[in-house]
Amino acid sequence: MQRLNCWEFERRGKESCSLNKTGCETCPAAKESRVNGVNNGINGGRACWAINETLRSEKARGAFASKLENCLSCGFYALVQIEEGRDFMPIKEILNKL
Repeated sequence: MQRLNCWEFERRGKESCSLNKTGCETCPAAKESRVNGVNNGINGGRACWAINETLRSEKARGAFASKLENCLSCGFYALVQIEEGRDFMPIKEILNKL
């Protein structure tokens, strides 16, 4: 069964457009190929909590350490843990790939 990536779960697409910015930007999770396949995701799509400047929301956006608390309480993070079970890759292992 194909797993959802963060941009699919949030139904945002890989790009985020903001009214206070000109143009759109591609979410870093969608571009981060060093973690492709982690937790059965495409690029960083199932490891977004470990990737700097992800675009889920302004609240969760930022450097890894500053957004981690928000990410760990995210429904998508919980879903990935449940779906991957014992194969869920811990944050430390993800960070070692980055």
